[in-house]
Amino acid sequence: MKILSIEQIREADRYTIQHEPIASADLMERAAKRCVNWIMERFDLTTKFKIVCGLGNNGGDGLAIARLLTEKNYNVEVFIIAPIDTGVNKRSADFSTNYQRLKLIQNNNCVIDEINSIVSFQTALVSNKESVLIDALFGSGLNRSIEGLAAQVIDVMNNSNCKIISIDIPSGLYGDTLNEPADKIISADHTLTFQFPKISFMFPENANYLGEFTILDIGLHPNYIDQTQTKNYFTTKTDVKSFLKTRSKAAHKGNFGYALIIAGSYGKMGAAVLSAKACMHSGAGLLTIHIPKCGYEILQTTIPEVMCETDTETNFITDSIRVEKYNAIGIGPGIGTEKETQNVVKNLIQSSSIPLVFDADAINCIAENKTWLSFIPANSIFTPHPKEFERLVGKAKNSMERLQLQRDFSIKYNAYVVLKGAHTSISSPDGDVFFNSTGNPGMATAGSGDVLTGSITSLLAQGYNSKQACILGVYLHGLAGDFASHEKSEESMIASDIIEHLSDAYKFLRT
Repeated sequence: MKILSIEQIREADRYTIQHEPIASADLMERAAKRCVNWIMERFDLTTKFKIVCGLGNNGGDGLAIARLLTEKNYNVEVFIIAPIDTGVNKRSADFSTNYQRLKLIQNNNCVIDEINSIVSFQTALVSNKESVLIDALFGSGLNRSIEGLAAQVIDVMNNSNCKIISIDIPSGLYGDTLNEPADKIISADHTLTFQFPKISFMFPENANYLGEFTILDIGLHPNYIDQTQTKNYFTTKTDVKSFLKTRSKAAHKGNFGYALIIAGSYGKMGAAVLSAKACMHSGAGLLTIHIPKCGYEILQTTIPEVMCETDTETNFITDSIRVEKYNAIGIGPGIGTEKETQNVVKNLIQSSSIPLVFDADAINCIAENKTWLSFIPANSIFTPHPKEFERLVGKAKNSMERLQLQRDFSIKYNAYVVLKGAHTSISSPDGDVFFNSTGNPGMATAGSGDVLTGSITSLLAQGYNSKQACILGVYLHGLAGDFASHEKSEESMIASDIIEHLSDAYKFLRT
């Protein structure tokens, strides 16, 4: 799914209005219906809604939602935020259209209040704290900090203890850039956004404003979407299914690749076990794992399907490794940063003719020897968490600056970077970035990254190219984590639970 800029989304609206063709107010009606359908699936008729509307098109969305909920017999109160010095001419055309439509059906279930002081708004909210607030103050076109009465309204809403649903974007949040820390922004429980996510939704700084966001298809013209260029994407089930391989009945293990994972050191053999198990459960036909001698019994007893190759050193990895027979190679989980181990990473970079997967301590080794970056095989994959990324690439003031550093790194070194986070971002050598849609906070647990390394290495071995292996590996990893959290809860799940649910993730993709 494409992530478009706010101006591109505006142009998509204009194109749809012209080429479908459809009136602007009717396109707004279609969006409002999608919102109401979502609301009706989650709230019964006992729920009272207080809809807070600005005077622009986002307010028009709120008025249309109010009318449709009223027609469905919900109890609705509408607050139009209009300072005393604001005239009717400040209202957008679609706001005015929907205001007149709402007035025509207004009944005992629907009250409309014009708010020109914060005291009257506070009084109205205190009267019913059990209501659900719908935020339709400002839409995605906002490009300045909110002040005055609207800022006061946002404070009252945020402090109301009511559940808040934001329409298209939480009021005050920018769509294309990051806000200043002092900006007034709605803290929503749910955000119902139209057709595309905004790039700002991908940044952790905004997670507490968005709550959970849902993308509602409002039927913007497919021709415009297809022809519009972007460098940012949001990975969905449909995207991943488009390149998911199927297996022939006559296939054998050799058809699914021979992988090598170099992992482990004394006290960190769990990382080797997790990456090996994930590699096998993600579909690799064969796997050899190169480990220090101290891990031999551990690997042989915990995962007998894997072939163990032990190093001459007992506690960490020192040997140069012949790599010609492997289809994919991953290195890093738990290996440490001993000088001899750093030389293993260097020799691997020099001897490999296929893309490599660098994780954890392999990234830290390279971060201490950045001249090696010029020699990494084309289309290699780095899978850092934010601190490892900082060591490798440099510090950033915020997520937007970090995204640009990530993009620039991939272009410069012809590599993929999988920067782990709530919406793990995958940057590619052509500058495209893919944000993941699966996963949950329960995956922020020790060993989760080792599982991801095993999965991506497995997919490379099976013949997926680097881009596909990153996108599919991250999506499957997050989806397996979602299944694990449903069974175990976010608090109690561990990395092994993600591996156990990789099969559920694959089955879900096959449906």
